[in-house]
Amino acid sequence: MFFQPDKENISIDNLKAVQEECLAKTIELAGRSPYYRKLFNKYGLKPKIKALKDIAKFPFTTKEDLRQSYPTGMVAVPFEEIVRMHASSGTTGKSTLVFHTKKDIENWAILVARGLYAVGVRKTDIFQNMMNYGLFTGGLGLHYGAEKLGALVIPAGSGNTKKQIELWLDLKTTVIHITPSYLFYLGHVIEEEEKIPLSKFSLKIAIVGAEPHSEETRRKLENIFGIKVFNCYGLSEMNGPGVAFECEYQNGLHLWEDHYYAEIINPDTGEVLPEGKEGELVLTTLAREGMPVIRYRTRDITKFIKGRCPCGRTHRRIERIKGRTDDMFIVKGVNIFPSQIEGVLMQIPEVDKNYRIVIDRYEGLDKLIVEVEVKKGFFDGELSHLKAIQDKLTNKLKENILVTPVVNLVEPGSLPSSTGKAQRVIDKRRL
Repeated sequence: MFFQPDKENISIDNLKAVQEECLAKTIELAGRSPYYRKLFNKYGLKPKIKALKDIAKFPFTTKEDLRQSYPTGMVAVPFEEIVRMHASSGTTGKSTLVFHTKKDIENWAILVARGLYAVGVRKTDIFQNMMNYGLFTGGLGLHYGAEKLGALVIPAGSGNTKKQIELWLDLKTTVIHITPSYLFYLGHVIEEEEKIPLSKFSLKIAIVGAEPHSEETRRKLENIFGIKVFNCYGLSEMNGPGVAFECEYQNGLHLWEDHYYAEIINPDTGEVLPEGKEGELVLTTLAREGMPVIRYRTRDITKFIKGRCPCGRTHRRIERIKGRTDDMFIVKGVNIFPSQIEGVLMQIPEVDKNYRIVIDRYEGLDKLIVEVEVKKGFFDGELSHLKAIQDKLTNKLKENILVTPVVNLVEPGSLPSSTGKAQRVIDKRRL
């Protein structure tokens, strides 16, 4: 069963015809934006293609291109047609902004609804959304999709654990959207602190995302709660969650190819790889009006799974994302670059030259620790002085990375030094 049978079960030939028609329109529309118009002129390109293979003529788009076009250089329609803006974090202090028309928002909701339907969510379900709302796409993306499907949506947001549990019980929540680490933590609180048997809950399905997690993590969560846990994939530059979604078979994520043209490339050479080879995922929007994006390098490593899925959907599947080609890490669902933290630290006069970032997990929740060497003169024996430095660093970092870190101040020379490339980040979640 499908949410949109004619779209999800489309023949391969018809799907390619749709892609070709939509790609031609996308290239033409992109050429109207200030950024792509300038880029096309630079490479002597006309905003026209005749076949899918012609996309290879066009250069890749990167996150740096989005920064250079800040704030509205990639908008391709009159600005009064824009109804929504979302943002993702950036290394320079500037976010990368993504703009949507009313039709873009509608299409996004439909794609999410497709995915939710594929994993078994129906209009009779109670959907508790436990992701952040706001500039990040996770909360609103799944919210609109679940409403499009007709489910009752509880916009709980993240945190406030006791209220989350109360809503689960009182409203008989059947589906949740949550980070895997928070789901682990909720299980701990329910059983160890609240002493509530998990059998009292009506939960059937958890949609997890925003953090990298393994197949082993999924199975452990399923065993703890007695539910099915499904993975979804997305990124702000391509709308957000819902770019690809698992189905009931949990064997790869269906990438909605009538809305995204996908390539897998060698991340070092840019060469397009044959199907089945692992590499970096590159995506082109096919139906977005407000801000079309051409050949976007996601930095996510995956591959296409060969063969048709037993569910009957003809859209190809990608494997669970293996990792990223850059040094970004994710804490509590927020993308963070080490350079963001360094940029803050190096502006504080009391900070010395060395620091270290440690990411750990405590009772299922991510914990970001920033160890900072403080200049010798500030270790004057007054604890209040060190506390003031610590508070200043904590607040400055939270303003920039949107996550509250634990800041540990140490004496100069106490952190490991390096004659080569310093190991700034230790992610104990992966050890």
